[in-house]
Amino acid sequence: MVLFSGILRRLALTILLIGGVGTMAAMFLGTIEVVGTQILHTPVPGALELTESTMVLIVFGALCYAQIRRSHIRVELIYTNMGPRVRAGMDVFADLCGLVFFCLLLWQAYNEALYSLQIGEATVGLIRFPLYPARIILAVGTAMLILQLCLDLITDIRRIIDGSEIVLAEDYDPTRPQGTD
Repeated sequence: MVLFSGILRRLALTILLIGGVGTMAAMFLGTIEVVGTQILHTPVPGALELTESTMVLIVFGALCYAQIRRSHIRVELIYTNMGPRVRAGMDVFADLCGLVFFCLLLWQAYNEALYSLQIGEATVGLIRFPLYPARIILAVGTAMLILQLCLDLITDIRRIIDGSEIVLAEDYDPTRPQGTD
C-alpha cells in the first residue's frame, strides 16, 4: 500500500505541476486578451475556449494532491477538540461521503468523456478546440481522488482501531517505527 500511495502521490504532484503551468498560460493568455481587446481593439481568437479547458486541468488536477495533504476545507472547531479515535471516525465519515459523491461524478464524467470523444465535440468559435481532452482530464482527476479517498479510508479505519494520530504524506518517515511518538 505504501508503494501504491507513493506512486499516486508522485502522479498527483506531476499533474498539479502541469496544472500550475496551465494556470500561468491562462494568466498570460488572459492578459494578452485584455490588452488586445482594450488597447489594440483586436481580441485573441480562442482565448476563452482555451482558458475554459485549462480550468478543468487546474481544478481536477489538484483535487487528489489536496486530499493527499488533507487540505480540503473542514470545520475544525469541533474536530480539534476531539480525541484521536473520534477524529478518525469523523474522517471515515468524510471519506465515505467523498467516495459516494466522487463515484457519482466519475460515473457521469466517464459517460460525458466517452460521448464527447465519440461525437468529436468541439467549441464553437473562430478556432474550434476539442472538448474531449478536458472531459477526460475531469474523469482521470476524479478517479485519482477516489483512489486516494480509498487509501485514506483504510488508514482512517486503522486509526479508529489503534487510536493513532493522522500521519500526513509530508510527515511520513519510513525509517521511523509507526506508533511511537
